[in-house]
Amino acid sequence: MNNDKKFYITTPIYYPSANFHIGHCYTTIVADAIARYKRLTGYDVFYLTGTDEHGQKIELKAAEAGVTPKEFVDNVAGIIRGLCDLLNISYDKFIRTTDDYHEKQVQKIFKKLYNQGDIYKGAYEGLYCTPCESFWTESQLVDGKCPDCGREVKPAKEEAYFFKMSKYADRLIDHINKHPEFIQPVSRKNEMMNNFLLPGLQDLCVSRTSFKWGIPVDFDDKHVVYVWLDALTNYITGIGYDADGNSSEQYKKLWPADLHLIGKDIIRFHTIYWPIFLMALGEELPKQVFGHPWLLQNNDKMSKSKGNIIYADDLVDFFGVDAVRYFVLHEMPYENDGSITWELMIERLNSDLANTLGNLVNRTISMSNKYFGGVVEDRHAAEPVDDDLKAVVTGTYDKVEAKMEDLRVADALTEIFALFKRCNKYIDETAPWVLAKDEATKAKIVRQDKTTAMIFLRIKTLL
Repeated sequence: MNNDKKFYITTPIYYPSANFHIGHCYTTIVADAIARYKRLTGYDVFYLTGTDEHGQKIELKAAEAGVTPKEFVDNVAGIIRGLCDLLNISYDKFIRTTDDYHEKQVQKIFKKLYNQGDIYKGAYEGLYCTPCESFWTESQLVDGKCPDCGREVKPAKEEAYFFKMSKYADRLIDHINKHPEFIQPVSRKNEMMNNFLLPGLQDLCVSRTSFKWGIPVDFDDKHVVYVWLDALTNYITGIGYDADGNSSEQYKKLWPADLHLIGKDIIRFHTIYWPIFLMALGEELPKQVFGHPWLLQNNDKMSKSKGNIIYADDLVDFFGVDAVRYFVLHEMPYENDGSITWELMIERLNSDLANTLGNLVNRTISMSNKYFGGVVEDRHAAEPVDDDLKAVVTGTYDKVEAKMEDLRVADALTEIFALFKRCNKYIDETAPWVLAKDEATKAKIVRQDKTTAMIFLRIKTLL
């Protein structure tokens, strides 16, 4: 096949340490909408998602639950996969970092990077955040706490292997400057350049000895591979990458990824760590990394401590899966955080799905059944009043296409619902219930029915 028509899209792999709320599901739903759109437009799509299952946090959670780490992640990964299925996510593969193939390849990758001098043994001393599994310097803290999650940090020191990040920093800066589309939105690119790359990169800790739940470094069994070298490589191991040079045909077809869709909180790892790892391995970089904003609960980040978590399965039980998917897709701006509340969900359900879309569907189908026995056919009836509707219909496709290509999914939905509103207006303008009384004018009803039917069939594949 023509690789120009392939589209490889990924979400981050999710950490199975707690129940997923609707904010976690946002990435997966948006990626699914993009994947469906690409399939609709003729692309051979491969959609990868999954779970990141190693690390100290998992080890501690499993101990608290009185089970082994593997038992713990098996349970939670099953819940996450079930939630993806509940939300009608059309993923092609659900990868787990406890998969045998992935673990073996991570060991190969670690050894390859060590053998070529990109990884070396040293010792790490700093301030450590257990939930984020990250070391920080004093200057990096925010109000004395972890800059990522805001939790307490503790002094720690341990023997570790390090990756030479600075070796590839200039090369990455050059790539970003030559490929402005690589990091999107632009604000994320500016943040990565100004806050991390241009000031200079520190070498990255890529192994740990203070816990055991991880992939062992096969030539030094005191160490396990640390989170990001393990987790990030799923994007290539999940499609058959082999560090020995025997990668699968699927890998050769799909890589480089066309889009890594991630939350803005992990943009640094995907736009600095990940491309540098790939450079060291001699592999192409992904075409684009998009760091989307957060979905907040009433403008506040969801957390157990705040008691403001909204779970996706609760929303689906109450509103239905299509309504939840629509809301999540519609309410997230391109760059700014979106907001969700139960009240806003109800308002959107009533105004958009019931009053706009539902009303249009009901009116169209009712009249088709009442006046034409449910059979819609083109009788070539047209008047000047139809011209504007035609222009709106044909123009909407181009507008939606442009928005989707720029990953402005919410804006694409706005254009679609503008069309639905125009169709409702058209019905009001033409008053088909009046036309139907006269056989001479009855044919004029059909054009609106046919147009609406085609619109519905087209849009349904995206939602």
